[in-house]
Amino acid sequence: MVVLEQEKSKQERPQIYLKAFPLRDREEVDDVKRNLSSNVIVILRITPLAQKNIEELRKAVEELYNYTTAIGGDIARLGEERIVVTPPGVKIWRGLL
Repeated sequence: MVVLEQEKSKQERPQIYLKAFPLRDREEVDDVKRNLSSNVIVILRITPLAQKNIEELRKAVEELYNYTTAIGGDIARLGEERIVVTPPGVKIWRGLL
């Protein structure tokens, strides 16, 4: 009986995927938004856009921040070259180990 309940609870949980790709252009922000809507955690390598146009990178990150917080997701830096963006229900832990 307990095994059946555990299997049922696993089936009820939505699948969460992780995807990593480079952000080369500001138009790719829409791809990130679509991924978040599909319950995908996105890790973006921002160096390609930063090398191309730092102002466009700033606007892209600001747009992602506004969208992500509006839908109940989370966004954070991962070092100098990456950011992670999560869908609703997934929070990024920012404490010390």
